[in-house]
Amino acid sequence: MASQVVEMNCPGCGARVAIGMKTCDWCKKPIVITTFNSVFSMPMPEVNKYAGAYRKALSEDPDNMELNNSIAMCFLKLKMYDKALTAFEKAMVDNFENSETFFYAAVCLLQGKKAYLHQRPTIDKVQEYINAALMIEPRGIYYYFLAYIKYDYFARKFFRTSPTYQEALDMANDAGLSEADIEQLYSILGVARPECL
Repeated sequence: MASQVVEMNCPGCGARVAIGMKTCDWCKKPIVITTFNSVFSMPMPEVNKYAGAYRKALSEDPDNMELNNSIAMCFLKLKMYDKALTAFEKAMVDNFENSETFFYAAVCLLQGKKAYLHQRPTIDKVQEYINAALMIEPRGIYYYFLAYIKYDYFARKFFRTSPTYQEALDMANDAGLSEADIEQLYSILGVARPECL
């Protein structure tokens, strides 16, 4: 079993903090990034600062699941898809509780390009990660991302698939889907939203 990093420097102010703390007592900023929403509106210099703090902490404990997930979120925001994917995959090992890790790993596989530009093995891996996220937590945005893949790769290439993009879209709406989640997804993907979705 990997050793647990007990302390690190706060990514916000540099104060010594314990990883188990949610926010720094000094600057009140988050210590460990647990969701992409935490970095979505962060300015790039601050995201770089967080990534640097996590990189230093990971040098002491490279297999730390929480830190790998946090640095992956930073790399994704910085559009460093290969590094983000590697960190997300490290965070996945023996972690079947965090659906977002699988979801954002699927996003990384698309590398900021439309799904129809990728080869089938990549799309199969994207679907594998989305399905893993759905098994952990059936959220509307996960079904919606699946609908996007089913439309942009399969329907646009006239491939038959099950579920169809329309069926996946219906599942997304049934599971609860917000317009804000959809907008954020396309912002992260770096592609335009198809008219039919």
